Amino acid sequence: MEYSRVKNPIEDFMDIKKTNAARILDRQKISYELIPYKVDENDLGAQHVADSLGEDINQVFKTILVHGDKIGYLVCVVPGNLEVDLKGAAKVSGNKKIDTVPLKDLTPLTGYIRGGCSPLGLKKNFPIFIHETAMQFPYIYVSAGERGLQLKVAPADLVKATRATVGVIARVPPEDPDAK
Repeated sequence: MEYSRVKNPIEDFMDIKKTNAARILDRQKISYELIPYKVDENDLGAQHVADSLGEDINQVFKTILVHGDKIGYLVCVVPGNLEVDLKGAAKVSGNKKIDTVPLKDLTPLTGYIRGGCSPLGLKKNFPIFIHETAMQFPYIYVSAGERGLQLKVAPADLVKATRATVGVIARVPPEDPDAK
């Protein structure tokens, strides 16, 4: 029995293969859609993904690996237009301090590359934390585990599948005074 539907708006993506993240949802009988988009190697940001999908950036979530002083590595899933609030994530996760993990450590720790990191199917079972705004939408997008493919899933189902904790873990990035 299949619980997924593959939406295929772009002819180039006629042969979408299921990812480990999708298989995890299948095993848990969770409904989702695999949604392809065209990758721009020069712009792996969430805004590009949202624009490519024609979706609200608030519903396109990015997966960020961080390290806490008490529990070690953890994963924060935050809206694409926000950044991880290190103090908020520390509080929600029971840490005193959290730091971002260097990009060079992402693949060895998660099995995923930048622009294709999913909260599902990580190499290790890190605790997952999802920003609370996810719960206000009927569905959100997260990486399916490879660049060019997103999972469209109900946030409550993602919380269930990842055993995530929901909390205030994101903030608006401060303005860059040099960006003019």
